[in-house]
Order: sequence, then structure tokens, then C-alpha cells
Amino acid sequence: MATPLEYENAVSERYAKAAEKRESSLCCPVVYRQELLDVIPQEIIDRDYGCGDPSPFVKAGDTVLDLGSGGGKLCYIASQLVGKSGSVIGVDCNPTMLQLARKYQAEVADKIGYDNISFRAGMIQDLKLDLELFASKRACDPDAGLSGVVEDRNLAQRLCRESPLIESDSVDCVVSNCVLNLVQPEDRKQLFKEVFRVLKVGGRAAISDIVADEDIPQHMQNDPTLWSGCISGAWREDEFLAEFERAGFEGMHLAKRESEPWQTVEGIEFRSVTVVAYKPDDCPCLERNQAVIYRGPFNQVLDDDGHTYYRGQRMAVCDRTFRMLQSGVLADSFFFIEPYDEIPLNEAKLSDCEERIRPARETKGERYQLNQGPDDDCCGSSKCC
Repeated sequence: MATPLEYENAVSERYAKAAEKRESSLCCPVVYRQELLDVIPQEIIDRDYGCGDPSPFVKAGDTVLDLGSGGGKLCYIASQLVGKSGSVIGVDCNPTMLQLARKYQAEVADKIGYDNISFRAGMIQDLKLDLELFASKRACDPDAGLSGVVEDRNLAQRLCRESPLIESDSVDCVVSNCVLNLVQPEDRKQLFKEVFRVLKVGGRAAISDIVADEDIPQHMQNDPTLWSGCISGAWREDEFLAEFERAGFEGMHLAKRESEPWQTVEGIEFRSVTVVAYKPDDCPCLERNQAVIYRGPFNQVLDDDGHTYYRGQRMAVCDRTFRMLQSGVLADSFFFIEPYDEIPLNEAKLSDCEERIRPARETKGERYQLNQGPDDDCCGSSKCC
């Protein structure tokens, strides 16, 4: 069985070579918006390796973090999408890839009129440790022995605390393109924990990666070459979504799933998917007399907090859930009903979030006695009525 070091060396060596000479077996065919590629040097395009395009989920003004940014292609695409008011951070631990990404930074900035990208050295499962800062501050005494190891560990902990690579709650959108499956299984819980940590409340992760339709046998997992080729480290499709749920995300969904497999190995199909997930609001549930109506087409749906919404029914929700539904992928599936008399947040009471239908009178107010009929002249000269 291969050791973690053998896996990491296989990944590092393969991608270092791929930064210098294109390796076609490392990528799936992906179509990007041509106008976003026009400003990117051909060398970066030729050395890009990915399986999907999470860029449609980037918004103007966002702070975007690209995990495993490689030669920088996705960062340069995101840079144009967020605009001058936004910013993009690329994180990678491969020195050759970082060198390639930084090589054309000034050139691209001249073309688009601004420079809003920073490329940083770090492990995507440890977004607190700035590897270049750590390397610059190490004593590097080869004879330090055990005391040197302890000194390095203390230095790393101090830098994570005082100068983190990525601050907590600082990112609007985390993107990644076919990188998460390269992380060792024992580090994956920490990886998702870090993605959750750096996102702002309401922020989103848009992750393209390779998944498998079956469990991958141990002998394939033990092959460093298959691992570095984004094969044996792939999540089973349903487990990939479950990782987001276990980390605390909500609203996760398959935004894209390729119908045809990218590769089939020993009868197991490997294909590209893009998952989008949201960091929920951690504020208390407050009662403000809001309601939502699920439009259908299903008889009912269940959200990640256990709330059931019945088609056509005016369901009572707390303010937190009301805003979460408005901002997520399900916004077009609901009608949102605000109370006629708004309850200020500082006056709202805690909600028990009990599943119930909210009577219309609750939303309008018990003393609501308006009498309103059609205006005699509502149709104007057209007499459309």
C-alpha cells in the first residue's frame, strides 16, 4: 500500500511536469466563454487541467478563492467576472505551477486595466499556513535536530494564528476545478472544514470535480499514478454531496453532471460534476410573520434543516429561513410573503420553527380591514377589462 508521502510526491511530480509540457490525460474537454480566454496567454491555456467550469457562479464584486489554482487560468477568468471592485486569490502548493501563474500577471493586468489577483503558496486542506512566509522565517539549521522540529511546529502555529493565508469569513465564493480528489482521505474532513471557515455567511462554494458511480476498490486506491490522474481519489457521487452536508453547508446541489463518463476503469465510470453549496446564516431563528408558498411541481419538498414545504400552502418560516430561500438556488421555486406590518429585528421574538401553515390573517394583521375595489378607470382608454 502506498504511503501518504508517495501519493503527495506522485501528485507534485506529475503536475510539475504538466506545468512545463501539456499532459492531455489530466483533463476533460471543457468549453469556456471565448471572450474570457482572449486575454489569457496561450501557455497558461495549454497547461490548464480541469474537468468543469465553476466560473458561472462567480459574481461581480466577489472575493473569490480558487483552490489548487495551478497555472492560473480560472483565476484570470474570475478576475474579469468580479471586475475592478472584486478580488481573486489563487492557492497552490506546486512551485512550478505558481511560477507559471505569476509569470503573466502584469501582462493580463495591462490588458484588462486592473490587477486584482494574488497567487499564494499553501495546502488547500490548511488555508491558514502561508508556506512562503513559513519558509522565509524558518531557521533552517540542519543540525537543530528535535529542537528544530519543535521550533518549526511552533512557528507554523504562530503564523497560522497571526498571519493566516486566508482569513476566516473573508470569501464570497470558493471555486475549484478537479483538485479536491487529489487530497488524501485523512485530510478531507479538514479540507471541507477550511472551505467552510473562509467563506462569509451566505457565501457559496462552486466545485467541479471527478466522481465515480461505484466504490473504488482498494487496489486502485493504492496506485499513486491513478491517484495523481484524478481517478482513484474520486468520491462516489452521492458521498461527494454528503461531504458538503457533513461540513455544515446547505442548499448543495448538482449544478452540472456530464451524462457521458470521462473515463471508465474496471467497469467504474468516472465523470465530471459541478456542485454548488452555501454557508448558512448562524443567526437565531426570529419570528417576523413571514411565509413562503412552494410553487411545485412536486407535492412537497424537504430542506436541509428539516422544513417541509407543501405545494400551494402558505408555510410559516423564521426570518433566517426566509432569507436563505430567497438567496439560494430554490428562490424561483417559492413565492415570498412579507407581513403587512413589518416586525423590526430588534423587536422580533425567537421562533420555534414549528411546521405549520400560516393563516393569511397572521401576515396581514388581525386589525386589517381594508376595503378596496377596482378603480372605475383602471383600464384607461384601452378598455382591456
